[in-house]
Amino acid sequence: MSESQAHLNTGELRTEQVKSGSLELDSSTIKIFSGNANPKLAKDVADVLGLPLGEIMITRFSDGETRCAINESIRGADVFIIQPTCAPVNDTLMELLILCDAFKRASARRIVPIVPYFGYARQDKKVRPREPITAKLVADMISHSGADRIFVIDLHAGQIQGFFDIPVDHLPGQPLLATHLRSMGVYGKGVTVVSPDVGGVERATILAEKLSSELAIVAKRRPEPGKVKVVEVIGQIEGQVCVLIDDMIDSGGTFVAAAQELANRGASKIYGCATHGVLSGDAIRRIQDSQIEQLIVTDTIPIAPESRIPKITQLSVAKVCAEAILRIHQNDSVSTMFDSVWSGQ
Repeated sequence: MSESQAHLNTGELRTEQVKSGSLELDSSTIKIFSGNANPKLAKDVADVLGLPLGEIMITRFSDGETRCAINESIRGADVFIIQPTCAPVNDTLMELLILCDAFKRASARRIVPIVPYFGYARQDKKVRPREPITAKLVADMISHSGADRIFVIDLHAGQIQGFFDIPVDHLPGQPLLATHLRSMGVYGKGVTVVSPDVGGVERATILAEKLSSELAIVAKRRPEPGKVKVVEVIGQIEGQVCVLIDDMIDSGGTFVAAAQELANRGASKIYGCATHGVLSGDAIRRIQDSQIEQLIVTDTIPIAPESRIPKITQLSVAKVCAEAILRIHQNDSVSTMFDSVWSGQ
């Protein structure tokens, strides 16, 4: 058995090897670059790896076009671009495509976008005639821009992996959320994990299993755009600590309506969990005024300082991204890291 295989079988994390000094990285063969979408996350990832962020200039022409220039040699190196395609989504997406093209033309050995939040994922199928499938369109754009593979966290729909013509490393967000909830004592039979809609049942089921908890489902309908009406709640709610779970929380309408219904049905406490805190429009006000005790999200998307209310807790995915980068660089399995990295082993 090789030394590499032994590390995988014991679940040892590469980031821990870097920290202890038993694994040294050659900064000429692995490069970490950041776009403008989430520079703090990129810096945190680089710090975990003990590497400097790559030198790059990203500016705008006078007409708003994105301009970038790489200020160091990346020839023959594995290049990792940390760039969630979050708001302003068109700008961050174009930045990512342009960066991939620049690195390809600069003779990088491999180009791997680290996209913790994949935007345009909600249109992953045609609901009505004459609609686009933007998730497929964006996947094609990234595939053809020069990317060799891509790393994402908690896609809106798992089948989006099949839209790419390059390998996709996809990490679900529930294990990180479950680890945090367990540290708070929120687990066991007195807890009910609630899916705020029928489409999120699989996600809620996974979290319920990790918390050894009950499962409930909120059935809702939209009488008009932007309005949510709860039709029924299936499952045990009265006297339970309820945990609402979704892949993202955007305007907050669905979460807040579901939380109010759970409160009306006798839930003792209500927590909200989402991997991606999009938090657009009046989401912050809605969360602040809602029945939700605490909203737990990750830092796949940055939260503006003025939006960091006490009700919102943000967990870091820097260690996860760093571990994935190391394993991709060393041509090792990414999937085998999932349980150990989320649980902090």
